[in-house]
Amino acid sequence: MQHVNRELAKLPDGIAISFPPPAIPGVGTSGGFTFVLEDRAGKDVPFLAENLQKFIAAASKRKEIAPGLISTFLPSVPQQFLEVDREKALKQGVPLNDVYRTVQAYMGGLFVNYFSRFGRQWQVYVEAEGEYRKNLDSVGQFYVRNTQGQMVPLSALTKFESRPGPEFTMRYNLYRSAQIIGGAAPGYSSAQAMKALEETFDQTMPSEMGYDYMGMSYQEKKAQEGVPTWAIFSFSLLFVFLILAALYESWTLPFSVLLSTPVALFGAFAVLWLRRWLMTLFLPAYMVQIENDVYSQIGLVMLIGLAAKNAILIVEFAKTKFEQGMGLAEAALEGARLRLRPILMTSFAFILGCVPLWTASGAGSVGRQIMGTTVIGGMLAVSAIGIFLIPAIFYVVEKLSGARESASNLAPEAALGD
Repeated sequence: MQHVNRELAKLPDGIAISFPPPAIPGVGTSGGFTFVLEDRAGKDVPFLAENLQKFIAAASKRKEIAPGLISTFLPSVPQQFLEVDREKALKQGVPLNDVYRTVQAYMGGLFVNYFSRFGRQWQVYVEAEGEYRKNLDSVGQFYVRNTQGQMVPLSALTKFESRPGPEFTMRYNLYRSAQIIGGAAPGYSSAQAMKALEETFDQTMPSEMGYDYMGMSYQEKKAQEGVPTWAIFSFSLLFVFLILAALYESWTLPFSVLLSTPVALFGAFAVLWLRRWLMTLFLPAYMVQIENDVYSQIGLVMLIGLAAKNAILIVEFAKTKFEQGMGLAEAALEGARLRLRPILMTSFAFILGCVPLWTASGAGSVGRQIMGTTVIGGMLAVSAIGIFLIPAIFYVVEKLSGARESASNLAPEAALGD
């Protein structure tokens, strides 16, 4: 594709580019943005064109935005403006509507009707032959009838003038607008690129201008208005905490389980960074693939439950041993010893099961690679580091909650009741 683009760039008569089709037809490409610059003051086309060039020049200097911003707004397309001399037309008794209809019919085409033949509906258009529409001098060969029935040449009533103007006028939210298409630079997300565009707009554009988004960029901005990421993590931890509190009938014991979650998050971010660094070093063309995006955030939510699962195995046995009369420290160590093998077996089984996500290929493979990297990194950290911290966390939390060194030190009445 890059080779084709280089060859297309050599064409002197136009601009042509090649781009890959979307992974899901009809949804759009996975990256890039569609930014809309709006003239909210209702001024003329040169005003919008001037600010568009100013904005593109400033935005192209931002490191978050890839080179090659493209706008579909073409303000200086060569055009021919037809001016009808109204006074001459009225003096010669030619209705103005007939003048415009004659120009439309000969130079452009005029629809007449439909007719049926061969089992199909056909459209009938009237227009001049191509050789008589090649240049403006041909307008003298076209005539329009006046009110006296005389034929008057169009060249006596009209005058053509060459003017530059927009190929088409795009209106978005009722404002005259210019569409800008681009993408994020390597190492930056589309959200960072869109933020850079907004900062550039605030720095360079006057108060008469505005901006908006279209397509996938619009959907991305709407999604950002929803529940923020930190709220999702907070609610996930809250629900896990409440479930554990109901399970253990304690408000302190769930902390022994949930305080191992930061270890999993540390491992996830560390492996994400390490994999991206290695790809930057050995495969620089693919360094933009591994990012902290929505796929990694889904993996982080999964890690809350996975890390809690390992901690539950240790805390459950430590709590049982402590209630049986073993010392608090001895109970924590005994729980870790008894559950070490099951924890390692289940953790490595899960890690090996996620290897296909790590090595995914094909359409949508980047999302699976990021999710696999996140959960594998988090589980490795929990399995290698968390199992040593969970007993200590259990001991500290229970000591802070007022637990005794040994359940056998309970009051005689409590022991007798047991």
